[in-house]
Amino acid sequence: MKKYISLLIFMAAPFFVIAQNIKLEGIIKNEAGEPLEMANVIAFKKGTKFLQSYSITDAKGNYKLALEQDEAYTLKVSYLGFDTQDFEIDTNNTTADFTKDFVLKESSESLNTVEITYEMPVKIVGDTIVYNSDSFTTGTEKKLEDVLEKLPGIDIDDNGEVEVEGKKVQKILVEGKEFFDGDSKLATQNIPASAIDKVQVLKNYNEVAGMRGVTNNEDNVAINIKLKKGKNKFWFGEVNAGVGEDDKYLAKPKLFYYSPDKSINILADFNNIGEAPFTRQDYFRFTGGLRSAMSGSGTSFNVSTGGVGFLTTQNNRAQEITSKFGALNFGLSPNKNLDLNGFAIVNQSETDLLTASNTVYNKLNLTETSENKAYQESKLGLLKFSATYKPTTDVHIDYDIFGKISEQNEFQDVTSTSRDADTYQEEKPASLNQNFNLYYTIDDKNIFSAEMQHLYQKDKPLYNSIATLQPFLVLPTSEAENFFDIVQDKKITTNKFDAKFDYYYLLTPKSNINISLGTTFSHQNLDSHISQNLDDGSVLDFNDAALNNDVVYNFTDMFLGVHYKMVSGIFTFNPGLSLHQYTTKDTQLGSENKENTTKLLPDVYASLQLKSSESLRFNYAMTTQFTDIDNIGEGYFLNNYNSLTRGNRDLESALYHTYSLSYFSFSMFSFTNINASINYTKKDNSIKNNTELIGIDRISYPVNSNLADETMSASFRYGKTYSKLKTNFSARISNSTFNNIVDDELIKSESLSHNYQASIATKFKNAPNFEVGYQKSFSDYTRSNSETDRPFANFEVSFLKNFILTADYSYYSYKNTFENSNNETKNTYSFLNANLYYQQANSKWEFKISASNLTDNTSMNTDSYNEITDSNSTSLYYIQPRLWMFSVKYNL
Repeated sequence: MKKYISLLIFMAAPFFVIAQNIKLEGIIKNEAGEPLEMANVIAFKKGTKFLQSYSITDAKGNYKLALEQDEAYTLKVSYLGFDTQDFEIDTNNTTADFTKDFVLKESSESLNTVEITYEMPVKIVGDTIVYNSDSFTTGTEKKLEDVLEKLPGIDIDDNGEVEVEGKKVQKILVEGKEFFDGDSKLATQNIPASAIDKVQVLKNYNEVAGMRGVTNNEDNVAINIKLKKGKNKFWFGEVNAGVGEDDKYLAKPKLFYYSPDKSINILADFNNIGEAPFTRQDYFRFTGGLRSAMSGSGTSFNVSTGGVGFLTTQNNRAQEITSKFGALNFGLSPNKNLDLNGFAIVNQSETDLLTASNTVYNKLNLTETSENKAYQESKLGLLKFSATYKPTTDVHIDYDIFGKISEQNEFQDVTSTSRDADTYQEEKPASLNQNFNLYYTIDDKNIFSAEMQHLYQKDKPLYNSIATLQPFLVLPTSEAENFFDIVQDKKITTNKFDAKFDYYYLLTPKSNINISLGTTFSHQNLDSHISQNLDDGSVLDFNDAALNNDVVYNFTDMFLGVHYKMVSGIFTFNPGLSLHQYTTKDTQLGSENKENTTKLLPDVYASLQLKSSESLRFNYAMTTQFTDIDNIGEGYFLNNYNSLTRGNRDLESALYHTYSLSYFSFSMFSFTNINASINYTKKDNSIKNNTELIGIDRISYPVNSNLADETMSASFRYGKTYSKLKTNFSARISNSTFNNIVDDELIKSESLSHNYQASIATKFKNAPNFEVGYQKSFSDYTRSNSETDRPFANFEVSFLKNFILTADYSYYSYKNTFENSNNETKNTYSFLNANLYYQQANSKWEFKISASNLTDNTSMNTDSYNEITDSNSTSLYYIQPRLWMFSVKYNL
């Protein structure tokens, strides 16, 4: 470990040899002596256009610049509607900080005659922040994500999603047109950096203009990319192909077209090097892209979705991953009132996984070791069409239709100390989702909206296990067979309709009353059957009613809601109540079961807008959660070769209490970003599993429990950008308490996880850039705990004019210990990846040599705790070995 710390210290050395800076600060005022907030102060090296430092004044008119010693500068001070002031300053023989105030005079010229001779790195106009890309980039950036990471206040998280001031970016637009509705990662990883001119951050974003004043949009953020001159009506793109050892390959053609009235984006990715172009997170972002008509209604009724379990690997790593991906996105504006857009996505992946696990069953004083080999194949198609019609400024109409079809299968070979088993799973889900929204501003006092959504979904999952042991007496299997070959067929269909109508009456320009009327209706069918394949080729059907399901389940929610919103100065207050009438009805086993429930659900939102980019917000909501048909069918289901479950038609709804308090602050004056939040969730009458353990196997069914589950979580992030440095610190903590019923005994379990990360990165224009950091993670379960230390470093350097070298390194030190046991797992491993680029100036050709997993690490650790079986697991997840690749890219 010491040698890795020494390496990080060595790599961090350049941070501490930055030239000595002198601080220049002062106040910008108008002639009346009033401070000017958001005035621009910019320093150029004298006689050049080299931008040394810049500042945007705060609410008191303060500015602050960092200047190098022994240099001459030209300062430009500007504010919209005022004459620009120039000032010469020389830092030769100057070692002390100093101050300089400026008084700006109102301009006597019209704005049309004012000539702007310089480009401010950052401008703020209302709720829009505009970054000039060239002011922050060095020319080594390849994609949009490389540009965004260098902008103050913007971060890319581990899943590739963009965050602005700690808030997730919902949409990325290019020249005002959406780039792949529902996903920001495709934009950040594919739009070439060379085409980007400006990055516009649109805060408090709402694409429906009439709704901006009556809804809470503080967490809605979008980014609009402005293309460079010549790129705003132009075809551009790239073709990237590569080969590597052991028949590895990649091919990534990309083509983009933008004009004022149309856009086309074509992406493809074929590779067998472990890069997953479409992951589980991407799937949920795309399938969640439709507008939700019932968000915030107070009811949670989520229909289970099949076919997503195989769309994931840990950190895109597995023993072998082969991917084929293609996507087409288009945008078309036939006239100024109508926008049409949509996308088509196809993805096919094949994955080989190997996991070795050690599981300690605390109650049984038993340890099981196992090895799981899995082969997964996934085929997925997504198709979406959207239309937005705005005939006048008062009418906004949206229509979406979204289709999904997939085929997923998985084969597992499990070898363990308890038994050997082969399992096969197959799913072929398909769905069609339609969404219609109408927003109508009747007049200055009255606004009406209608939101409707229909979902049709079907799935036919198949499960087959062949095992040396069959522990469930409820299954009347033939004991004369060499193996227990069990098959389960299942079919489930869903029709779900949501509608919500809202009326807003504006009492004043800053207060309104909102009346909502809505409904949800769901109709589901479930059929399932279990059988056994015998050695002679015949099939033994299990015809017992307890082993079959033929269920019809209807859920209805009718509700009326009232909300009041008031804005007074910096304070916003938005309380509400919703009255719900719920009806559930299931038909199975020759009988009908019907229940009616009435709930009154409160919610409240409050915020303090302390400054334009500083706020404190509070949310409380009470939510009723209902299960879908999966937990209603009383016949047994095979979840796995060692797990059998059944439903419970007498289940009641659970009640969620959710509290959140969050603080956001971003200062353009000091380039300091702070966001903190604390969240608390309590679930009453929750649906829990009543579990009977048969050794390490289990049979369970859901019941309502008066034992409350609770989760408390908190997060904090601090980031500050200096002239040549960018620093970040983050901390996250989550504490959960769960209650379960195991063998008729109440079991309470707790888990605590917390992690901390600090990093510092350079921002040199013409020098090597580094980032070094340290992450410490803890996981504490009821009977075990683990901790992981992870120092990391990134490196980027240009040399010999045409070469760029990048590298990233992470070292992991993992330790897991068990309570009242000498059992302890320790492991250390590391990852080093590097890329060497060569591209001549103005050439369209780029050549790259890349190496992944240079340390040739073979596995990584995971751990978990299962509160049902009271067991702790530590696993080794095997990954791809070291890989060298040579690739060529041609920029179209």
